[in-house]
Amino acid sequence: MPESINILFHGIGEPQRELEPGEDHYWITRDRFEAILDEVASWPHVSLSFDDSNSSDVEIALPALLDRGLTAEFFVLAGRLDQSGSLGESDLRELARNGMAIGNHGMWHHPWRGMSAATAHEELAEARDRISSAIGQPVTRAACPLGRYERATLTSLRRLGYTSVFTSDRSPAQPGRWLQPRFSVYRDDTPETVRAAVDRSRRIPARLRATAAGVVKRWR
Repeated sequence: MPESINILFHGIGEPQRELEPGEDHYWITRDRFEAILDEVASWPHVSLSFDDSNSSDVEIALPALLDRGLTAEFFVLAGRLDQSGSLGESDLRELARNGMAIGNHGMWHHPWRGMSAATAHEELAEARDRISSAIGQPVTRAACPLGRYERATLTSLRRLGYTSVFTSDRSPAQPGRWLQPRFSVYRDDTPETVRAAVDRSRRIPARLRATAAGVVKRWR
């Protein structure tokens, strides 16, 4: 079965909210976004996703996707719904009406490591329920904030019935696997650098490093 490549975007254009420390590393210009989108759209077996509930998801990304006949999955932070610079509940419904998938990215963009039972319930269950209520359909997929997770988190996600969980582990994915790595797009990326990152990940040393890192995260 051929491998798939999951490409992850965050913010596009000028942020409309105060960014967290280091978050600007993941924001790209509109022109750069569209150039990278055109590059990866030509690849076989590619999937697109967006994290963090930025308003640019519906203002910039959605029109660009529709113009190209593409779909994507938007992983939403329930605690940011209807806040300035972030998606609102009506935005989620617009994304869904246009054929986009909606998933859970947690409540408050906390790392999914070392969570108390109460925090895990809020991040994994309550956030999902709020998003599901907003769009009027089940939410069955999740993406780990900041790419961080551990065995306890994965166990909780399985128990709650999530059908797929996405990370930021920068390696090709095996279709149908429950845990799906993604390649984040960074501020200085170009179509060429994104292609090069994917090509590097296919080499044996990079594959071994990615596998070892994933094992550590899953079992710590």
